[in-house]
Amino acid sequence: MKRCIRGAYDIPEARVVGGPRWANEDRFDIDAKASGPAGEHELMAMLQQLLAERFKLQIHREKRPLPGYALVVGKKGILAKPSAPDERSSSNGTRHSIDATGCSMACAAMKLSEVLHAPVADATGIDGRFDFKLQWTPDEVQSQVFAALEEQIGLKLEGRKIPTEVIVIDSAQRPSEN
Repeated sequence: MKRCIRGAYDIPEARVVGGPRWANEDRFDIDAKASGPAGEHELMAMLQQLLAERFKLQIHREKRPLPGYALVVGKKGILAKPSAPDERSSSNGTRHSIDATGCSMACAAMKLSEVLHAPVADATGIDGRFDFKLQWTPDEVQSQVFAALEEQIGLKLEGRKIPTEVIVIDSAQRPSEN
């Protein structure tokens, strides 16, 4: 069920907390059909409704301090190039790079969070938007990203507890057979 919650609410599974033990262990086959064409957003809203109806799922969101990283300015200072004032924000990430234009430090923190699978908060105190390309070798992603970040962009990550939104399962019931 936690895996379904992850998809329905677009949140990493590690940030779905609480609930009965079976929510982590039992597997369910969900066979559902939309009444007509539906996009990803509509399908996830339908999955949320299905979880509420079939599993009697009740949740709430809250912020909890979780182990993560603070994005701070390194010893060399920021090396990323300031964006042109009219530059549109865009970014592209792969297993070994982040290529960004018009990216704020908050945006950079979010992209790093996706790569590291851990919360990253912007603690640079830097306003504005920047263009940068961050590249690392896919082996040992964490250590490679840390080194590349400081060498290529002038930023670094410090381990900290980061206030992070989680979904708390208040109650849930196993669904009955169809």
